[in-house]
Amino acid sequence: MIALFRALAVLPLWLLHGIGCVLGWGAFLASPTYRRRFAENARQAGYRLADVGGAVSAAGRLVAEVPRLWFGAAPRVQWSGAELVDAALARGRGVVFLTPHLGCFEATAQGYAGRFGPITVLYRPARKAWLRPLVDGARARHNLSTAPTTLAGVKQMLKALQAGQAVGLLPDQVPPSGLGVWAPFFGRPAYTMTLSSRLARQTGATVLLAWGERLAWGRGYRIHLRPWPGELPAEPLAAAGRVNAQMEALIRECPAQYLWGYERYKSPREAR
Repeated sequence: MIALFRALAVLPLWLLHGIGCVLGWGAFLASPTYRRRFAENARQAGYRLADVGGAVSAAGRLVAEVPRLWFGAAPRVQWSGAELVDAALARGRGVVFLTPHLGCFEATAQGYAGRFGPITVLYRPARKAWLRPLVDGARARHNLSTAPTTLAGVKQMLKALQAGQAVGLLPDQVPPSGLGVWAPFFGRPAYTMTLSSRLARQTGATVLLAWGERLAWGRGYRIHLRPWPGELPAEPLAAAGRVNAQMEALIRECPAQYLWGYERYKSPREAR
C-alpha cells in the first residue's frame, strides 16, 4: 500500500484531482446509502442537490490527493488572514484552529507547519490494524505532529498549547460516547465534541477558524482564516452550539467543497 501511495504521489495534482472527480461520482452513483445521506445532509442545511453537486467530485478529489499530500512535495499554499496567526502567536498562549470537513484540511495543517512552526492535529486512528502504520507514519511531517483521539492525545495537545504552539481539530467530527454533547448543527441535533472549547478555556489559547480551499486545475490551496467572534461560553452545551454555528458559517462560504456525505448525525461509538 505504501508503495502504491508513493507511486501516486509523483503524479501532478491536476491529474490526481481529475482521477478523484471520477472516483467521487463513481462512489455517488454506486451507493444508494451514500447518495441518500449526501442529499439529506445538504437538504438539512437548505441546499438542493443541484446547489452542491460540485461536492460529489470534491469528495473524490479529497481521497485522490492524499498520496501527494502524505508522500509528495509540500503543497502550494496561499494565505488569507495570515496576520491573525502572527497576532495569536505573539500572545504566547498557543492557537486552537477549528476546521470543518471543508476543502483540504490536510493542506491547512501542512501549510501552517511550513510557514509558522509546530502544530499538533487531532486525528482518529485507523480502525484496521494494517492501515495504522501507513496513516500514523505518513501524516507526520516537519513541524507537524498527530495526536490520537485518546486521553494521551488530549494531554499531547495540552502540552503543545502550554508551549505556545498550535493545535488543530475537526469539531464537526463525531466524538466517542461521553466526550461530547448533543447540539444543533444546521438545525438538527448532532453529537458534538467539547474538547475544542475545553482546550481554549483551560490554556487561554487564541481560537481561529480555518479552512483550506482547493483551487482549480491543481493550482494548490488557499487557506482562509477567520477570528473567533467574542468569548467562548463556559457551559459545554452552549460552547458546542457556538462552535457548530461557526462551522456552519465556514461551510456556507463554499458548500461545494464540504463533505456532505459524512455521517454527521450518527450516534457516537462507545469510548475506549
